[in-house]
Amino acid sequence: MEYSALMFWIGTIVFVGTYVLIASEKVHKTVAALLGAMLMLIVILPGPGHSTSSHEIVQTENLGSTQEQLEQNRTETLAHAEQATPEATGQETMLRKAELYDKLDTFARYSNFDVVFTLAGMMLLVNLLSGTGLFQFVAIRCAKIAKGLPIRTMILLVFATAILSAFLDNVTTILLVAPVTLLVCNELGVPPIPFLMAETMASNIGGTATLIGDPPNLIIGSIAGLNFADFLINLAPFIVVVMIIYCICLWAHYSKRMKVTVEKRALIMELDERAAITDWSNLKRGGVVMILTIIGFLIHGAVGLQPCVVAMAGSTLALCICKVDVDHALEKIEWSTLFFFMALFILVCGAEFCGLMAKIGGLMSLMNGWSVPVVILVIMWVSAIAAAVMNNVSFTAAMVTVIAAFISSTPAFGTNEACRDLLWWGLALAVCLGGNASLVGAAANLVTVGIAEKNGHNVTFSDFLRYGIPVTLGSMVLASGYILARYFILCV
Repeated sequence: MEYSALMFWIGTIVFVGTYVLIASEKVHKTVAALLGAMLMLIVILPGPGHSTSSHEIVQTENLGSTQEQLEQNRTETLAHAEQATPEATGQETMLRKAELYDKLDTFARYSNFDVVFTLAGMMLLVNLLSGTGLFQFVAIRCAKIAKGLPIRTMILLVFATAILSAFLDNVTTILLVAPVTLLVCNELGVPPIPFLMAETMASNIGGTATLIGDPPNLIIGSIAGLNFADFLINLAPFIVVVMIIYCICLWAHYSKRMKVTVEKRALIMELDERAAITDWSNLKRGGVVMILTIIGFLIHGAVGLQPCVVAMAGSTLALCICKVDVDHALEKIEWSTLFFFMALFILVCGAEFCGLMAKIGGLMSLMNGWSVPVVILVIMWVSAIAAAVMNNVSFTAAMVTVIAAFISSTPAFGTNEACRDLLWWGLALAVCLGGNASLVGAAANLVTVGIAEKNGHNVTFSDFLRYGIPVTLGSMVLASGYILARYFILCV
């Protein structure tokens, strides 16, 4: 067996085996991802000092297979650069990138630290705010505005969750909202599972609206070059419509199933939401920083800043002006999530290096000649199903590479910016909304079930399917209609 074929099969076995291990939940997902990543680094991926081709370095053009060839190409390009042609300038830029890339350490060349540090910065900022009691205040206030009526309380909590999830990580949102929801449900004397399930669905739907709302969006935005404002303009209005329809469905389904006594409602009205605020000073300071950070996300594309710079700048400013124990604040960052992302990026790079992604991309070439809307819809529905089975973050990390290659090799997308962007929006909607379908579809789902079980409320895999599949099917039908409408308005 040739060396390249051997590397292909080893890389494929490691990649598929890791995903199966993650989906099985027999091993912690971070441990499974790290195991796969380390195998890729040890067996498949070259590190600094290896004799790598510039195709492996830049992943765009084959500029030579040895350092001598690279230097020879560089010399020739410098000679052509004297003519000051755009082609020569472009080649020189590629060579400089290749040289810089070859000097990077192993993790820097294969991990997407833009995504990792964006998540880390937002986790730190949110943890600082959560310590003030802000989110408990919001939940109790929603219940009081609803005057203790269960269905109104559910709708308000669902909307609050969706809004918070648009600007916070989904897992963080659930960790903040779920405990207070259990308190409210206990006071009302109603079962908490419908509330928790509705909030979980809302967190995944609301997170679809922005670049930082759901981790798959961060991955897509990083690869496709889409900024915060792009997501806000193209997806947020549609997500608002989806949330309104979702809340109408909740009202129709639960309004006659939930009844409470006047006494129970009175207990809710007696709760003092202001007592939930434990640190007014840090709330004011942290609130100002959060507003500035959101503004930074809105303008980061225009001023040329990456999302990770905005997030880390916000968290650093918060650490500077808020009176907190820095060591304690850093301990509360979800390090397992960050290492999971770093490992996934390495795993996908290994699959790309060994040729697996090219094989998968070849299957997509079967759609060559199909009409653009059909291609997008097929990719959307396949991605939604795959995200539900594999976990939307894991699937997206692998899929974006395939989609990028498909776009570059398909004239209908590569030469038409509107169609190309529409494909990315379709993928974002599919993986985020598809995550609602199953227990393993999104990290927020697992967190919700874990919190419920700790409080004596068991939710099985099949129980989650009964909640998730109808919501996913309904939202995907709406998403398909939205994509079709945009295609006939913008692309035809």
